[in-house]
Amino acid sequence: MLSHTSNEASESASDMASTPTVDEAPSTTLCEAPTTTLLALIAHARGVPSAAREAFAAKCEALASHESIILVHTCHRVELYVALRGFDVSELPQLPPGGLRLEDAAAARHLINVACGLQSAVLGEDQILHQVRETYSLRHAAQPLDPVLDRLFQVALNAGRRAHGWFAGSPRSLGDVALDEIERMAGSLVDQPILIVGAGSMSRLTAQAAARRGARVTISNRTAERALALARNIGGKAVEGASDGTLGPFVGAVVAVSGTWVIHPQDAARLIESGAMVVDLSSPPAVSDTLQTQLADHFVSIDDLAWGPQVELAGGLRGRLERLVAESGGEYCRWLRARDFLPAIQAMTNAAEERRLSELAWLARRLPNLSEQDRALVDQMSHRLVAGILHKPKSALRLDESGELGRAAWELFEL
Repeated sequence: MLSHTSNEASESASDMASTPTVDEAPSTTLCEAPTTTLLALIAHARGVPSAAREAFAAKCEALASHESIILVHTCHRVELYVALRGFDVSELPQLPPGGLRLEDAAAARHLINVACGLQSAVLGEDQILHQVRETYSLRHAAQPLDPVLDRLFQVALNAGRRAHGWFAGSPRSLGDVALDEIERMAGSLVDQPILIVGAGSMSRLTAQAAARRGARVTISNRTAERALALARNIGGKAVEGASDGTLGPFVGAVVAVSGTWVIHPQDAARLIESGAMVVDLSSPPAVSDTLQTQLADHFVSIDDLAWGPQVELAGGLRGRLERLVAESGGEYCRWLRARDFLPAIQAMTNAAEERRLSELAWLARRLPNLSEQDRALVDQMSHRLVAGILHKPKSALRLDESGELGRAAWELFEL
């Protein structure tokens, strides 16, 4: 089973163009190679509905554990990264309609942008960085990871840490966006009753954000102890177990649970009659189809929030982030190239050294009376001669972005 996180692409070209995110990383030529090395299959809420995303996630999770695959699964995205040289692509699940297939530089650029919070519904939020880090840590604990993927996640996480240090102010989360939706309908939340359903990480962030806005927060959760602990933490109150018909009234509710939200019919009717806004941060949705229909335009799903308004980056932050993404992507692609040119350089060096030693042995047979000092001078001269001849070919191989010189070296030197 693949490791993944359970809270949080497939943007079409037009979606990406209209979304104020940074997607300027290294030119694709940086990772050009005769064959594709890295593949990413992306299903994001902006292009793939929740039900289809979760079905795709289930197929990805059903893949046999393998060092060449890793899955990032959040409420808005399901992203499968594959090191192709060690994996049979025929085993990969089919992308749902609206999904996106990215290769090499584009795949690397995407993950770096994700870790930096630049592909999120909340620009610059740090939850996704935590989720990517947790995915990487859990995956490492379960099984070694192919170096192509291991290095990619290291580079992305390092870029993410640097990027998030540049965002000023208190970080926003999807919980803030959910509360924005409730405020849009109910006005200021100061001294207003808000219901938070769930006690996980997203519920905690939402409850903290609601408390900062001055709301009166009630926590409802299947496990009473967790509800009480969260309520105490934010100065709210807790409701034990499932809804029992006595909830409310509330101006809004935020639901963030796995599975279906079990709500008493009287509580559901009270929410509907009061015009409360219900925001479901769960994927798949925890609010039943029936209740969604009854709430009508007073219901907002996790997929709806994927299209929420974004704030523009202030000052020179955009330029700094663009440079960070480009530098990080370039670092990764240079590392990928090095994996290809190093064997050629090593083989060329070994072949030259073998020939040098062969010639020295021939010279020793022809000139058996050479002194030890003369032999040392000849050995030193041969070293310098071979190093000088190989210097330019080695430098050219290190700078070769297409891989053509590496292939030529194998043929020309009969490696």
